[in-house]
Amino acid sequence: MLVEFNIKNYRSIKETQKLSLVATTDTSHQNTNCIPSGTSSTLQLLRAAVIYGANASGKSNLISALAFMRSMVEISASGIREGQALNVSAFRFDHETTNQSSEFEITFIENNIRYQYGFALNASRVTKEWLFAAVSSKPQRWFERNYDNKKGEDHWAFGSYFAGGKMQHDLWKNSTRANALFLSTAVNLNNEQLRPIYSWFVNKLLVIESNVPLNPLYTMNCVRNNLNKQEIIEFLQSADLGITDVQVQTQKSQQFRLHLEPGAVAIENQEEVDIPLAILFHQGKKENIGFNLHEESHGTQRLFAYAGPFLDILRDGKTLIVDELDSGLHPKMVKFLVSLIQNTNLNKNNAQLIFSTHNTSLLDIDYFRRDQIWFMEKDKEQASNLYPLTDFSPRKNEALEKGYLIGRYGALPYLGEFNL
Repeated sequence: MLVEFNIKNYRSIKETQKLSLVATTDTSHQNTNCIPSGTSSTLQLLRAAVIYGANASGKSNLISALAFMRSMVEISASGIREGQALNVSAFRFDHETTNQSSEFEITFIENNIRYQYGFALNASRVTKEWLFAAVSSKPQRWFERNYDNKKGEDHWAFGSYFAGGKMQHDLWKNSTRANALFLSTAVNLNNEQLRPIYSWFVNKLLVIESNVPLNPLYTMNCVRNNLNKQEIIEFLQSADLGITDVQVQTQKSQQFRLHLEPGAVAIENQEEVDIPLAILFHQGKKENIGFNLHEESHGTQRLFAYAGPFLDILRDGKTLIVDELDSGLHPKMVKFLVSLIQNTNLNKNNAQLIFSTHNTSLLDIDYFRRDQIWFMEKDKEQASNLYPLTDFSPRKNEALEKGYLIGRYGALPYLGEFNL
């Protein structure tokens, strides 16, 4: 379960911004919208959080930072070559931050242990990396890594609770490239103590960015392999799409492998591959009528693509981060997706949903607690700032949507006049 995320000096984010899923002492919707953390240091967490803000306020950059952190953990040890530049961009409106590292830190709970893991890096190397674990109430330092720019070398520190002796520690740190994470490298070399942290990033944290097309293939594979097929149909029926059945067929397609040479294009080979094709059935006058997924509305296509991932996170208690969840969806459909997460009968394994949206109808105390609502806006220096609704101490019965639209909480676009 995600507890907190901190990001500094990344794209439009200059100073440290914190997104917290720790519940306040507010008792509203406590049984449905909150999760017992299972640890003494953190009492309750939130099942969902929503982020509002004007276009270009930095919401997508916040979610991109989570995606970047996840990707670094997953691929830095094996998917990045020695000397390869890291695709990170610092805050560029200040010449000082341009040359400084970007910092990422996340706190999460897995198997009743609270982990605090983070790193800092620039385009050429990792400059810091650290991991603390609260196995009991007191955090334990497992390892720290700091790059000494003057000496051109990393300084390492390993805590007494970190498994392995000096020989293993030396193997793991000496195998860690400048542009790779120690966490990822050590797990690649069979460090079992760090595997739960690595596995949480890779298997429990899902990030869907708005600039990446939502792929329906995951849902198709679930249907084709008869995994959760009935649940997917019921999911689509609950959304009132008029769908009675879903089938996935295969379609033959020719695939070419091209070998490029100066002044010519040579075809290496040609092979026939199976392409999955989803067919959605609707009740006709006398029989069910099937339509290819691409013939359905944009909203239906998106809900179909969401069906597999949402059922997946509900089943396995994962954390899903979505940029612009409302894109192409009716406001009631967005509320439907949120209701799945905040339904204790469906969400028995403590799945979480964090998303950005422009759908102001969700600013309603019937759906969200006040500590679940966040805003993002840029200051005069073009730096993004993230802050919670609770900063404004709204009344329990306050009309939140109206307050936001009249500018009470900020995070609105400032529109000027346009004359021809």
